[in-house]
Amino acid sequence: MRLNRILLSSALVVVALVIQVSVLARLHLPGAVPDLLLLTVLGLAMVYGHVGGALVGFGAGLLADLAPPADHAAGRYALVLCVIGYFAGLIKPDNGRLKSASGPMAVVVAAAIGSTLLYAGVGALVGDTAARHVGLPGLLFSAALYDLLLAPFVVPGIMWLARRADNDPLTETGPAAKAGDISTGWLSSGTGLRIGGQRGGLGSLRAKARTRSARVGRIKGVKRL
Repeated sequence: MRLNRILLSSALVVVALVIQVSVLARLHLPGAVPDLLLLTVLGLAMVYGHVGGALVGFGAGLLADLAPPADHAAGRYALVLCVIGYFAGLIKPDNGRLKSASGPMAVVVAAAIGSTLLYAGVGALVGDTAARHVGLPGLLFSAALYDLLLAPFVVPGIMWLARRADNDPLTETGPAAKAGDISTGWLSSGTGLRIGGQRGGLGSLRAKARTRSARVGRIKGVKRL
């Protein structure tokens, strides 16, 4: 990942984790806790793609595993968010912009349910049966509901920041960075003028000035450059 992506992702993940632990977890809502960290990973994955989403998800999950008051094995949530970030990044369009809001909302619901199931499944493999005592159906419903209500306020802003960081003019290599080459190529080929290696002397240039000036006028009238 590029440096600007790493810095932005790190800052957003830390802020999301602090808010989730210090604010959302203290609301004591019935069922699951609104997963702001999951929404942050989803927003970044839908801009960075499946590879970037997997890397961001793994880093965010590992940070959540190590941050207090975590009471589960380290690496458990890192695995969950890594998988979720990978699959969320698969829906990234070629131009980086989604056509409607229905796609991201469906991704949020699927990610909330999938992350809860995957987290409970990994916990069952290591002997953690807390999901059974809480009630898995109610946990799935509350996780999807809370994340869906919170997503419109989080995911669009995360995606906008990610696109803004990727469009940094200092690192842009697209058409704007090649404008000088395009104009140089047009001047050297479209007008018929040559720089270096010209045939004839000053007299031949003066003799052909009228013909060339008319030719330049026609080409400029078409190109409008």
